[in-house]
Amino acid sequence: MTDAAAARLGHETGYGSSGYRAYVLSALLVVYIFNFIDRSIFAILTEPMKTSLKLEDWHMGVLGGLAFAIFYTTLGIPIARLAERRSRIGIIVIALSLWSLMTVMCGFAMGFMSLFMFRLMVGVGEAGCTPPAQSVIADYFKPSSRATAASIYALGVPLGGMIAGLAGGPINDYVTGDNVHALLDNWGWTWAVEMIDWKSFEGWRIAFIAVGLPGVVLATIIGMTIKEPPRGYTDPPNASGMPTERSGFVAAFKTLMKKPTYVHVVTGAAIASFAGYGIAQFSTSFLRRTHGLSLTEAALIFSLVIGLMAAIGVFLSGFLADKMSVRHPKALSWMPALGMGLSVPLYWLGYLAPTVPLMLPPLMAAALLHYFYLGPMYAVSTGVADARTRATAVAITLFAVNLIGIGLGPTLIGILSTVLKTMMLGGHDLGLTLEICKDVTGLPAAEMAACNSANARGLQWSIIIFASLYGWAALHYLWAGKTLQRDMITRSA
Repeated sequence: MTDAAAARLGHETGYGSSGYRAYVLSALLVVYIFNFIDRSIFAILTEPMKTSLKLEDWHMGVLGGLAFAIFYTTLGIPIARLAERRSRIGIIVIALSLWSLMTVMCGFAMGFMSLFMFRLMVGVGEAGCTPPAQSVIADYFKPSSRATAASIYALGVPLGGMIAGLAGGPINDYVTGDNVHALLDNWGWTWAVEMIDWKSFEGWRIAFIAVGLPGVVLATIIGMTIKEPPRGYTDPPNASGMPTERSGFVAAFKTLMKKPTYVHVVTGAAIASFAGYGIAQFSTSFLRRTHGLSLTEAALIFSLVIGLMAAIGVFLSGFLADKMSVRHPKALSWMPALGMGLSVPLYWLGYLAPTVPLMLPPLMAAALLHYFYLGPMYAVSTGVADARTRATAVAITLFAVNLIGIGLGPTLIGILSTVLKTMMLGGHDLGLTLEICKDVTGLPAAEMAACNSANARGLQWSIIIFASLYGWAALHYLWAGKTLQRDMITRSA
């Protein structure tokens, strides 16, 4: 069969052998896992960083949200436009190398401003990941398999967060600078021992370095083993039989904005991301303040137990959508809406539970259900666009989702927590302020208890308020269903 004939059948077969497609998807999933390890590790280490650098919740919210999102969101679209014309695999390799190195540098930060700058650069690198990756996936997999492929790739979100917790908590609690110094000395790496005073390094610094370095190795492997697929290989041929013309950004944006399905899915995903990133930034802090757990215990609960349920939810969202769309064409709409709507009361029950055993079942169920939106978000973003604007469509989606989600979610929940904490301190008539409560060591018992209570309850109610927003996001996915079949151009084949 000629290459031209194979391309005409690409929408029925996909690009390359089934084994190689599986390898490509697996490799891109690992890239996305590292993407989320390197962004999630910050949330895991919020409390030790806050204490070490003497910062407040609003500082940590800005560092976890706005600092990362400034370039991550604004560079996503230009990088996606570049990916429409240049090697998408090459862009992914460069991006992975950059964000991994900047994650390492976070371990050397000495204060708010230096950490802010390193987080900015992590965002620059991570901006080059998902738009080209989703475009590559869409050219490897036939339309009827894309929701499943997109959901497998999206597993990087919960799996990356889960691994970040498995690494960040234990490294912070149990690995010391002395351990690192001794290890490097035993390996004979004299230059590394002499260059850096590892003995003064705290656990959170070592955690950043440990999770950042492997990404550089992965970038080399990706560049050597993944082929750049032909653009549009798996798209059904158009009426003329000619390839789709490349369009400019303005034209592509206007086309997407005329599709209500796309607009509602992006809006719903942005609201869900706003709530999700805000809550994730302070999840381990919540467990430490409300239930008195160690960082390792808190990280393991949220990253392993709840993260595993989230991973199951992400995979099921795409897999079930592909299976059910044959009989229920609007599955990409109503399944995420149902999942997020049901998650709201479950989150209320979990975050208000008085003990950890009572907290876990509702939070596990809620995590599984609310992540039903993620796979369909990518499937719709690539499904409403043609081959020449697919990376741009994903980039616009991520611009809105991440500007609102990462940029505002952690920042505003941190501000809300600080505001509520201040209000609760004022209700004790003890003359307490944020400055007094910054270090409770040496305070009388009553004042110490009031400070700790306000610190815990302010964050607890901030999380409950944010979790309620999933109901709003669910409505937009329902509204998307009204025009889903009309707007999708590469859904079925």
